[in-house]
Amino acid sequence: MSESTKTEEKGLPRIKPATDIVETDDGFYIYMDMPGVSKETLIIDLNEDEIKVSGRTSYPSPEGEKLIHVEFGNGEFYRGFTLSHIVDKSQIKGTLKNGVLELHLPKAEKAQPRKIDIQMG
Repeated sequence: MSESTKTEEKGLPRIKPATDIVETDDGFYIYMDMPGVSKETLIIDLNEDEIKVSGRTSYPSPEGEKLIHVEFGNGEFYRGFTLSHIVDKSQIKGTLKNGVLELHLPKAEKAQPRKIDIQMG
């Protein structure tokens, strides 16, 4: 898998979420840190061999208060990956929990390791 890039849109700060990718016998797991992103603003697009993940955060400005320094606020998370041909694209699943997106990209059955039985002759 390789990462793709995209230019900033809509004037929101573009945030590249911290990401871990783990390979298991049955597939790949992608974990993305997306604090403040809700299910309603999360978009996962699959197009041919590319998966794009984006989500927006929105924090209301405190009324009657003057912000002196802001390090988190409205922003857009974005990350894109090129998928391997061994991924079963029809079985990709995603879960968003506690600000972490987990994507499971299962390997196609023909790509999964299997044991070969030995016959005695």
